[in-house]
Amino acid sequence: DKPHKCGECGKSFGLSTALVQHQRSHSSGKPFQCGDCGKSFSWSSHLDRHRRIHMGEKPFRCGDCGKSFSQSSHLERHQRVH
Repeated sequence: DKPHKCGECGKSFGLSTALVQHQRSHSSGKPFQCGDCGKSFSWSSHLDRHRRIHMGEKPFRCGDCGKSFSQSSHLERHQRVH
């Protein structure tokens, strides 16, 4: 059962927290701001991912050539060339 319904679009959720997260997609609210460049994000996890750019973190490494990336999706895209 999904008792928590979005008033904007009617989509239903099993957890109230999931509804709250979903409702952000309807607003332009981006409360998570990067202290380095000022870019704002709707989700704290997206800010965390973005911060890797400024910190030089590249935790995703290609097993074939050793090249590293800041985001897993960038590694996945790169791996298509091998």
